[in-house]
Amino acid sequence: MASTNFVDYVKTFCRSGAGGRGSAHLHRDKRTMKGGPDGGDGGRGGHVIIRGNRNYWTLIHLKYQRHVFAGDGSNGSENRSTGADGKDITIEVPLGTVARDAETGETICEITADGETFILVKGGRGGLGNWNFKSPTNQTPRFAQPGEPRVERTVILELKVLADVGLVGFPNAGKSTLLSVVSAAKPEIANYPFTTLVPNLGIVNYRDGRSFVMADIPGIIEGASQGKGLGIRFLRHIERNSVLLFLVPADSENIHQEYNILLNELKQYNPELLDKKRVLAISKCDYADKELMAEMENDLPEIPYVFISSVAGNGITELKDVLWKVLNEE
Repeated sequence: MASTNFVDYVKTFCRSGAGGRGSAHLHRDKRTMKGGPDGGDGGRGGHVIIRGNRNYWTLIHLKYQRHVFAGDGSNGSENRSTGADGKDITIEVPLGTVARDAETGETICEITADGETFILVKGGRGGLGNWNFKSPTNQTPRFAQPGEPRVERTVILELKVLADVGLVGFPNAGKSTLLSVVSAAKPEIANYPFTTLVPNLGIVNYRDGRSFVMADIPGIIEGASQGKGLGIRFLRHIERNSVLLFLVPADSENIHQEYNILLNELKQYNPELLDKKRVLAISKCDYADKELMAEMENDLPEIPYVFISSVAGNGITELKDVLWKVLNEE
């Protein structure tokens, strides 16, 4: 997924359609000079609808669609004919999209399933025709209701990547390298911080044709929850992951401390993230022998852990086994 093609934030101005006006028509034909009311109802205004589509992975198709206008309902007419409803406008979004009201910040809906729909802005109801107001005391009403007006709303669409496993680590911890080894994803890899500027997804093949989805999230630094580095822009993607895979290089000064810093940033952003299952991978163990690994084991957090080397391919199979086990445990 090219960085220039990944868009996970869009602000759109939405306007529903106005309801059609009810008719105040009185029945007339060659046999009837002064008939009763027969004005039809106005049609409903068009809705602005959001719908999940599993074929989309980004919001780039909405990047330049800053205005969305639904159609107006048609007016009612004679013979109790109801006006046509206004044209609904449907916004297709990838799974994991959250819609918020731009003014209040209120969450409108979250789209997580293919084909799931939600009305972002309701169209105005059509006005009632005069035949609805006929009564024993007013047998010839000469009035009808106007349709309800259009409704305007500015909506923010944010994408939270859906994945089974989310990679969490400091910049240059080896997350992109690991993803490129265990899947067919081709993220940008270089020996400098913040190589990854957008989330990358990869399908990890497991035994007997089974698989799971892994997401490489741009690196976190201390203070990210307060906006440092890439800030909280990408922390929201971690919310959708079932398992968090923490990556800490073997050459870190203190593996446990680095893990705690990462965990604290997640806690500061959203305390509910601490309820997710966690696995630790000590990366870049190219030259680590058994004695060094045993020494490091004395100061590791009490969660499942694996020593790996993405370059040498060491521990990759064991890591897949641990992740699959954690993903499928009750």
